[in-house]
Amino acid sequence: MICRVFLLLAASLLLQGCVESQPTMLGASISGVNHTSAAINHFSVNGGGGPNIGPFGGGPRSQMCCAMLPVQWREGLTVVVEWEKDPNVGASVNWPKPRYSAGWFAAAKEHQSKYIRHRAVVEVAPYKQLGLVTVHFLPCDQVKVSASPTYEGLSGHPYNFPRRMEVPSICPTP
Repeated sequence: MICRVFLLLAASLLLQGCVESQPTMLGASISGVNHTSAAINHFSVNGGGGPNIGPFGGGPRSQMCCAMLPVQWREGLTVVVEWEKDPNVGASVNWPKPRYSAGWFAAAKEHQSKYIRHRAVVEVAPYKQLGLVTVHFLPCDQVKVSASPTYEGLSGHPYNFPRRMEVPSICPTP
């Protein structure tokens, strides 16, 4: 009897070694850096919300919670980034006065109808330690994502793009 229990226990332990374990996931804060002249009204990473970002703005000071990512980076790791941008940031200067009048609300509604929504599956840059998830919004509706403990502009951060980037005359096709 003891021999059978021992054999069952040994077989159970051997079978556990055959089961592929899931990576340990953690929630990481989300930040964004906007390298364009458009406003990013809102964005998300795997459904976790990020802050709104003005033209050429953002950075680690504005963070929201959270994107679920594996503690250990793995080849082919991707996230889904969704965002809405306002390509005509200064339009409200010319809206009817007084503010919040019927004419002003009509102009705001017309303006909002021109917001552009995007969705992209983006590879996450390799990281040794999970840190702040940073989404870089680049010209031509391109996005780069890092999840390292270093911030934009510091050595070791995988993406150090210039803060102000102009839209090229021809955008690359996806």
